[in-house]
Amino acid sequence: MTAYILLGHGFEEIEAVAPCDILRRGGVETKYVGVGGSEICGGRGIKIIADIEIKDVNPVGGDIAIVPGGMGGVESLEASEAVSDLLRSSAAAGISLAAICAGPRVLARLGLLDGKTITCYPGMGGQMSGAAQVTDRNTEQDGDLVTGQAAGSAIDFGLAVLKYLKGADEAEKVRRSIYYG
Repeated sequence: MTAYILLGHGFEEIEAVAPCDILRRGGVETKYVGVGGSEICGGRGIKIIADIEIKDVNPVGGDIAIVPGGMGGVESLEASEAVSDLLRSSAAAGISLAAICAGPRVLARLGLLDGKTITCYPGMGGQMSGAAQVTDRNTEQDGDLVTGQAAGSAIDFGLAVLKYLKGADEAEKVRRSIYYG
């Protein structure tokens, strides 16, 4: 089981780092995927060195592709044919998807939210074409899709993805270990 966090230039740092930390604490192999190079700069100027580049991602059953928000990052991902191909083929193969804040827009533009209940950055609901319902909750899980609302829900999102992948007990263990909530 591997979690692939897709990073485009301008990504929202907390939405990429908090879930990565939570997942790694929970024993999930987690890799930052560089889109447009191996050194990706977030929206606040924090640079992350990707573990792999988009061309090297080959997900298998049990893996998950995660899309952080940050409008620059979202626009970078939307402009990448390799990202579109990866997300479409992943969804078709039953690979799980997750997105937070503006990230679900990447999935919406590919038709991957059809009939799903999701959450996203407040005010972006109109850009979530195909979604059956957009809520204002911190996180939502609908089948093999996990979504998070915004930067302020990044830890909740990371825990929700961990719960989805490894179960409530592991997510609770990590939550307690970081003294969260």
